Amino acid sequence: MLLTITTTQHPATDLGYLLHKHPDRLQSFDLSFGKAHVFYPEVSEDRCAACLLLDVDPVGMVRGKNRNQNFLLGHYVNDRPYVASSFMSVAISQVFGSALGGRCNDRPELATTPIPLTARIDVLPVRGGEDFLQRMFEPLGYTVEATRHPLDEQFPEWGESPYFSVTISGVKTLAELLSHLYVLIPVFDNNKHYFVGDEELEKLLAKGTGWLAGHPEKEQITRRYLKHQSSLFQEAMSRLIEEEDSEAVDTDGPNGGDEDVLERPLSLNDQRIGAVLAVLRSSGARTVLDLGCGEGKLLRELIKDIQFDQIVGLDVSMRSLEKAQQRLRLDRLPQRQAERLTLMHGSLIYRDKRLHDFDAAALVEVIEHLDPPRLAALERTLFEFARPRTIVLTTPNREYNVMWESLPAGQFRHADHRFEWTRQEFQDWANTVAERYGYTVRFLPVGPEDDIVGSPTQMGVFELE
Repeated sequence: MLLTITTTQHPATDLGYLLHKHPDRLQSFDLSFGKAHVFYPEVSEDRCAACLLLDVDPVGMVRGKNRNQNFLLGHYVNDRPYVASSFMSVAISQVFGSALGGRCNDRPELATTPIPLTARIDVLPVRGGEDFLQRMFEPLGYTVEATRHPLDEQFPEWGESPYFSVTISGVKTLAELLSHLYVLIPVFDNNKHYFVGDEELEKLLAKGTGWLAGHPEKEQITRRYLKHQSSLFQEAMSRLIEEEDSEAVDTDGPNGGDEDVLERPLSLNDQRIGAVLAVLRSSGARTVLDLGCGEGKLLRELIKDIQFDQIVGLDVSMRSLEKAQQRLRLDRLPQRQAERLTLMHGSLIYRDKRLHDFDAAALVEVIEHLDPPRLAALERTLFEFARPRTIVLTTPNREYNVMWESLPAGQFRHADHRFEWTRQEFQDWANTVAERYGYTVRFLPVGPEDDIVGSPTQMGVFELE
């Protein structure tokens, strides 16, 4: 298995200082499962590439204390010597330990300087496909290229394998890149070659500092990294929630800052919640769904209004639901109030009978977090199957982004947004969906409205004909 790290930052030979490995010679290191070799296939002032090659000893892997015992034949037939897995993470930690820790004795300023970096992994087993690759790396600011390999080129009818050659590129410190690879490589493989206990939990939190708590797939990452051990997962998630709560938001970050902070001077969140509430009240709804309820901002207002007899908040993130439960203080609510509110774990892209027979549904800043294929699935789940009488949906107006000086041109308001629509794009989509599923739709602005670019949030109100 081979990891190649390349930079074009001039002088590119500084990569040797960062890795603490001299470009002019091959270096080899003994590991418990074989050997690691570091060499530089390309060295110049303009471009430098360093390779970490693992030579896994299959006999030692079987006989060692960490031998693979997943299945009997696994002692003799397995892919471990040939793919990037937890063996690669161990090698990164042991061979590039100083770089992983952000230390550079000879040039300490280099360790804290983001530079253009590319990492290529040959090959990576991805249990989840190319979409899973994108969902892991793109929120961290990388561009991703992946080539999937067939099971056997001589027998194409056998189909594709789970193995990819993966290249990621971004402007990062070397420590950031190595930390991301250290954590995510075994997550893609969904397996580890050694016992996972409390020590691994601490490693995950240490290597995930500064990025894991805010990652949209943090739950999936944590579950897989900790080999689906529920007690370790729960402990890790509770500590990640605490970290996320205590993090200060950087409004000058690469993604234009946090959406809430960006919009706070306009009190836009309050205006959005107020506008949604007004529509729900005027619809006469008694039973309401808050789909993608997050931390419960809308739920908190809904439960104050006695018009709503039954309120359900649904979210795909268990962490968000736990946070909503804490912030709503469900355990302290009077019994009659608490009985009106239910929190449910579920996905908006799968048909769910629990969502049927509601008067109204609200999706507040939700759809822009979905990739187009998932948005199409949501359309059927909501408009065809759940089919509430009224649907209130809000999403950012991309045209308004020019009004925020702190938001770099072309950037979305939030790192996890998959798209942001202009007013025309939103209306085209909404009209198409309404016509297809038998709804009418009207559009309302939310927030201060500019004559040229409109309002920061756009709202669509769908009603059954």
